Amino acid sequence: MNNNGFIIFISLIATIGGFLFGFDSGVINGTVDGLQQAFQSQDVGTGFNVSSMLLGCAVGAFFAGRLADLYGRKSLLIVAAAFFIISAWGSGIAGSSIEFVIYRVLGGLAVGAASVMAPAYISEIAPAEIRGRLTTIQQVAIVFGLFMAFVSNYVLAGAAGKSTALFWLDFEAWRWMFWIELIPASIFFFALFFIPESPRFLVVKGRKEQAKVVLTKLYGSSSAQNKVTEIEQSLADDHKPRLSDLVDKASGKVRKIVWVGIGLAVFQQLVGINVVFYYGAVLWQAAGFDESEALLINVLSGAVSMAALIITISLIDKIGRKPLLLWGSIGMSVTLAMMVLAFSQATIADNGALMLGEWGTFALISANAYVFFFNMSWGPVMWVMLGEMFPNQIRGSGLAVSGLAQWTANFAITMTFTILLGSIGLAGAYGFYTLCAILSVFFVMYYVYETKGTELEEMKG
Repeated sequence: MNNNGFIIFISLIATIGGFLFGFDSGVINGTVDGLQQAFQSQDVGTGFNVSSMLLGCAVGAFFAGRLADLYGRKSLLIVAAAFFIISAWGSGIAGSSIEFVIYRVLGGLAVGAASVMAPAYISEIAPAEIRGRLTTIQQVAIVFGLFMAFVSNYVLAGAAGKSTALFWLDFEAWRWMFWIELIPASIFFFALFFIPESPRFLVVKGRKEQAKVVLTKLYGSSSAQNKVTEIEQSLADDHKPRLSDLVDKASGKVRKIVWVGIGLAVFQQLVGINVVFYYGAVLWQAAGFDESEALLINVLSGAVSMAALIITISLIDKIGRKPLLLWGSIGMSVTLAMMVLAFSQATIADNGALMLGEWGTFALISANAYVFFFNMSWGPVMWVMLGEMFPNQIRGSGLAVSGLAQWTANFAITMTFTILLGSIGLAGAYGFYTLCAILSVFFVMYYVYETKGTELEEMKG
């Protein structure tokens, strides 16, 4: 009999990594003005300060899968937690743009590792019938982390007067926005010592007795030995995992499943969601709202995201992954097109500010509808599928390549937004994201297959 209480407990600890992923990604949202003032950066420089973390994310995601195959899922999460702590402190204390970028890249390594390892870990300890819901909690944690970063930024900026004003101990409020992360990062680090290693990793390493002990805690003694046997059989004809396994030996081409994983990872970013997360305050100030109102709108978007995820948790193991992706792609295509319409009606004030006027409310509703559709589909489902869709033999390598693709696309979208904003405007930038959302509809229809209810040992490559 499954010990669901214990499974949920260790899944929640693993998802603190998701919370930090979200918090670390969202905290930058309220610090853009502070970074520009402290480091005297313009559009391109600010874009790199904001997106520098994503370089670390790409590297962290790529190497985490391979390192986890060598040293274990739990070990990688502990290292990631330590990096979160170092990055949070350093980002706040940084005295130059270069120093800031170094600490943000360290945080990116942690985010990248946590982004692929937490869902992989949960997938490897959860039974198939609740695996989708438990892995979706990872996205709930990410969005909750974003939400709490937005709330924290709003409160700190409000208490100080603005993000660039001096606050506690004569440090600017934007620096405290980073230091707040030290609390959850420390909790994550110590809590990880109370969870077991992935039983599938233990079997791969030949530590069958340890795997049986973990599986007994997870599924009961009667099922433990059977599960060990199933895992062994799925690995019987295989060798130690390696990156070259992603190539089909018969055809000499990269396996189709790998391209599907890369497609899922890249499309999740090309629809522009992280422009809202990273640049929300800048975006809404450009639309005519002041800093306080813009930060409050971010909090609203976080609440909308949480509501969408509750729907996903209730549906993902019932109707499956593919329908949610399809509905999300259609919904995002429509709502992004609505945002393009609103932004195309904007006028430029004498001071150069973008003014939406009566279209402001329409843009706000459209943007939050877009956030809703993303978070009931591509937000959680992409991570669920990447954590479960690859066969045991190539899970680490498949996650490595997909994670690298995801964070590289994230970096490209984030780095180019301020440039697009200054050249073709909000309407032009969001026109591109709309086109990508439309293309994602056809990608899901023709290339994505359903994984609902399938045991990890039964996944085909």
